[in-house]
Amino acid sequence: MSAILVTGGTRGIGLACSRLLAAQGHPVIAAARRAPDAPLPEGIRHLPCDVADPASVQVLFEAAGPLRAVILAAGSAGGDPPAPDEAHWHRIISTNLDGAWRCAEAAASRLPDHEGRIVFLASVLGLRAVPDQVAYSAAKHGVIGLMKAMALRLAPRGITANALCPGWVDTEMARSRWAELKMTPEDAAAGTPTRRITTAEEVAAMAAFLISPAGGNITGQAIAVDGGAAL
Repeated sequence: MSAILVTGGTRGIGLACSRLLAAQGHPVIAAARRAPDAPLPEGIRHLPCDVADPASVQVLFEAAGPLRAVILAAGSAGGDPPAPDEAHWHRIISTNLDGAWRCAEAAASRLPDHEGRIVFLASVLGLRAVPDQVAYSAAKHGVIGLMKAMALRLAPRGITANALCPGWVDTEMARSRWAELKMTPEDAAAGTPTRRITTAEEVAAMAAFLISPAGGNITGQAIAVDGGAAL
């Protein structure tokens, strides 16, 4: 049985995707730079991968075997330094955009016609922007453009590509960003129209829908899962 590969699959939204899909009976490969903090549920296999490293991605896909879908959730966040910093720019772009492109291209040749699915994890900042996250906003806008182009290219094979655009989600990455901004989760919720933070499980549920038969004719879409924050 072909597996579902989740990059960034041992933490945050990626881990929520891995857990949900395994619970639905799918064999899951959770790829991540860091080993999981706790044992993964049955049905999930961890493989190491740094999506910013082309050689690491090549090794991952060779080890993964047959795939039916990929969820590209690996990412890196952080506010911009006070002065322009090329190292920061390249770190954010290499993981969020280059890594997504690298994995999507590796997956495309391995996914089955008429059943293959690619789900990118973009962000609400791929739909709008903020002035103190130029690199991250640029990367996530790029992910959406990448997704749309790949959706068109892969449509003749019956392979779909979509992107999820979460707002604030209570994850380790978000908590790190809140600390930078001296925010609390309550502050984050107050800035969202629904007045609550999206859960990782809600994002995972949308990813699971997109790779299910019910999502088979949805492609090229950037779907906000953000409590209305993109508005």
